[in-house]
Amino acid sequence: MSNENKMSVTERKKKQILEAAIAEFQERGFAGASMDRISDRAQVSKRTVYNHFESKDELFKAINQCLADQFNAAMEVPYDPDLPIRDALLRLGWAEGDLLTSPCFMNMARMVMSETIRDPKLAEDMDARMTKLSVVEDFMAKATREGKLDVPDPKLAATQFMGLIKSRGFFPNIYANRQATRDEMAAVIEDSVDMILARYAPAKKAEDFQETMSG
Repeated sequence: MSNENKMSVTERKKKQILEAAIAEFQERGFAGASMDRISDRAQVSKRTVYNHFESKDELFKAINQCLADQFNAAMEVPYDPDLPIRDALLRLGWAEGDLLTSPCFMNMARMVMSETIRDPKLAEDMDARMTKLSVVEDFMAKATREGKLDVPDPKLAATQFMGLIKSRGFFPNIYANRQATRDEMAAVIEDSVDMILARYAPAKKAEDFQETMSG
């Protein structure tokens, strides 16, 4: 049975409302969005919309939380000491890459980003909800303790790794109104992993890595 079929009627209606709101906010922005049009898009009554969400603000906050929940859940990738470090980094990169190739996630992100540019407080709130950079930081610290990486500042390395992926796999596609293909994302993640290894591999492993890349 699909997840859709397992949903209660209430859950399905809420999902319809959120999807309709994402489309409405993306098309018209927060200020121009209408609860009437959202109810029409969702094919539910306006009363049903207000039963789930008391206001347009509450609906927008729910979309923000949904986006943050998806990101945070995807980044729940425990460090596996048994994996070779390159494979472990690839696995970590794909935790984000899977989201960035999802049309649903990218549509939500595009809509939320358009409003965070307009409202700095909203940007701060969204940043606070995205808690899982700590997972990548923890990965870098554990790999360093095991001698698989040599990372003096795990938080900086985590920011660099995520930034490498976003700079090619997220931001250009947000502006172009598309999402990366799986092949495009694979190239981005592999390049990002190789750059992290080139910078943070321990001295002997770095020499071996450079020989492998040049050979």
